[in-house]
Amino acid sequence: MRSFTPLLPVSLTALLLLPAALAKLCKPLSYIDPLIGSQDGGNVFAGATLPYGLAKAVADVDGQNTGGFGSDGSNVTGFSSVHDSGTGGNPSLGNFPLFPQLCRDDDLNGCMYRIDDRKVHYVNDSLEAVPGRFALGLASGIHAEMTVSEHAALYRFKFPAAGEAGEGTHPHIMLDLTDLWKSRQNASIRVDADTGRMTGNGTFLPSFGAGSYVMHFCVDFFGADVHDTGVWVNNRAGTDPKELYVTRGFNLFYIEAGGFARFTTGKDRTVTARVGISFKSSEQACRSAETEISQPLADFDRLVKEAQRTWQEKLSPIQVKSGGANEDLLRSFWSGAYRNMIAPQNYTGENPHWDTGRPYFDSFYCIWDSFRVQHPFLTVVDPTAQAQMVQTLLDIYEHDGWLPDCHMSLCSGWTQGGSNADVVLADAYHKNLSSAIDWDVALRAMLADAEDEPLEWSVHGRGGLRSWKALNYIPYLDYDPLGFGTNSRSISRTLEYAYDDYCLATMAGGMGKRDLEDKYLRRSTNWLNLWKEDQTSLINGTDTGFRGFFQPKYQNGTWGFQDPIACSALTSFCSLTTNPSETFEASVWQYLFYVPHSSAALIDLVGGDDAFIKRLDYFHTIGLADISNEPVFLTVYMYHYAGRPALSAQRIHTYIPKSFNSSPGGLPGNDDSGAMGSFLFFSVLGLFPVAGQNVYLINPPFFEELSITSPQTGKTATVRSKNFDPEYKRIYIQSATVNGQPWEKSWIGHEFFTGGWTLELELGEEESSWGSRMEDRPPSFAVKM
Repeated sequence: MRSFTPLLPVSLTALLLLPAALAKLCKPLSYIDPLIGSQDGGNVFAGATLPYGLAKAVADVDGQNTGGFGSDGSNVTGFSSVHDSGTGGNPSLGNFPLFPQLCRDDDLNGCMYRIDDRKVHYVNDSLEAVPGRFALGLASGIHAEMTVSEHAALYRFKFPAAGEAGEGTHPHIMLDLTDLWKSRQNASIRVDADTGRMTGNGTFLPSFGAGSYVMHFCVDFFGADVHDTGVWVNNRAGTDPKELYVTRGFNLFYIEAGGFARFTTGKDRTVTARVGISFKSSEQACRSAETEISQPLADFDRLVKEAQRTWQEKLSPIQVKSGGANEDLLRSFWSGAYRNMIAPQNYTGENPHWDTGRPYFDSFYCIWDSFRVQHPFLTVVDPTAQAQMVQTLLDIYEHDGWLPDCHMSLCSGWTQGGSNADVVLADAYHKNLSSAIDWDVALRAMLADAEDEPLEWSVHGRGGLRSWKALNYIPYLDYDPLGFGTNSRSISRTLEYAYDDYCLATMAGGMGKRDLEDKYLRRSTNWLNLWKEDQTSLINGTDTGFRGFFQPKYQNGTWGFQDPIACSALTSFCSLTTNPSETFEASVWQYLFYVPHSSAALIDLVGGDDAFIKRLDYFHTIGLADISNEPVFLTVYMYHYAGRPALSAQRIHTYIPKSFNSSPGGLPGNDDSGAMGSFLFFSVLGLFPVAGQNVYLINPPFFEELSITSPQTGKTATVRSKNFDPEYKRIYIQSATVNGQPWEKSWIGHEFFTGGWTLELELGEEESSWGSRMEDRPPSFAVKM
């Protein structure tokens, strides 16, 4: 066709080329690299998955393995079919790994079963990771590749030829009754002598929560004849018996155990394994696998193509005209969007506790991390899934009595701060996410968080409510006989509770409940009660020159003390359990800026616009700001509230690409189920959400033009830059129009996306007065001080 195009009229030529051009814009898969964040603490899931899929297949390693695989050159210990992505702390899931090997002398006693004995390096050059497929070669000569359906994984293990002395004549595949964390409490397996089918289950602990969960499996083998089967315990195996039940062991000693099968293969020396997973039963795991992967020897390529089509469809609302921007940024941008649809996970039909007939999602890991940008991302790009997640939160409330702050593996996770599901609900309400959501139920759930203290507020709800209501703050060393949790985080909980109450107030007000609106607006000002106006801050014994910080306060109203730089990047990280402090995973300096509903009042408190900007600059340049953790995200854009949006643009350009790139170590920290990716996404888009409010802060985008077609309305919203500069010398907004009309405000609402508006920004090299007037700043709740 190309040879004929010069003979066509220009208009017709353009018409014929347009579909190809659009296809290039709409097909981001070539830019997606699942390995971004697989080193240096990104903890991403790098394997094969469908959007929100239960089955997630990848190689598990003994190095950075929180998401299963880490490209850190460590050893492969197995191949498992369920994982979480981007989580911190203990490794999550990784249940029932398979491990292929060739046994010495073709003897069971020559096989290696325990993890420390069987583990083997992978070959760096063999590593392949694309949406829907993961593959690598082992130093043993075995090559493994994998793909998935919704509830099952398909593996192909290609073995090298047997040795001259008969070593490895019969390829051996074992299943280990363990998980990545070695949290197994008990487990069982049964191996069919004729087919090699393995079925069973195990009871495990969630990696960041309370209780336990049971997972079931069903493994079938294809493409080879079964030579023999059996079970193994520690490093010994036998062909009799064919089933096994294992507990933690004597004195809680961890016993390693499982099943195995050996095969007689054809010339290609390949064994295909299909693994079904279920939280309900082995029968359901087998049924799902048989239904979704009915022809395992022929289905591999089909599954990969279907996965890629599904990913393409999910990401199709987004279109980019890069304008010459760096391709590294394109890879980071699209990969970040991709990772935001790995979790939460769709466990519909897999919840053993209840079935409402509606979709059920899990792996909210954790909402403290995801409410700020990940859920706003899904509201824009995949509102159907986000509405289903919101409904799941309400279903959890109706069956458990509480909204979760963290939920994984069907268990309640530890509460990190406030009741942050309240922010997710308010965000959905103010953006008209779905008419199918029962907002009366949502309001009741938020009221339960605000008024009723659970006995175990370590896993849901809020602790210290008696003090919160009587003293209007959470006291240092609070006396709280009504419920129990880690008695810490008095500053960060006070700030988060205040914002949670604000979100409750605005939703109640929108529903016409003025008495509730007034009540919780008053409570949303409680953050003021921990402001100590004469508090100083020292670094290495030198006064920073700033006065006024949040500080802990005892029940009797006297002040406690936490060094404002404690828990910052300049000192040591403060976790929930190892070294709890009065702020969670961030310093007093960082929490200074967490008053998203009353930023104008905070600015007045520190001495006005210039003083506020001076603090922000100091915070971001002295090493106090920790871009690897979510509380810092909004601080990058807080200059908007002081009438200096140009400084927000300047600030984000100090973090991109310095802290975000497309290398395996290209994330500044733990991805937190996609939070790092969604921060990058909105920063590149030029519209940053203030979660819980119908507010997006306007900034110059990093590409010439970005468009998002709303799956709700079918209308396409576009952010376009005039005078776009891929070298980023022109990063300051000179003027803006929306649908051709002047736009002076430095923010815009969600109607931009659902209404398909066009925002056009004229850029220049110097800061302008755009967005600086008081009436053009983002909304801020007025506080009487």
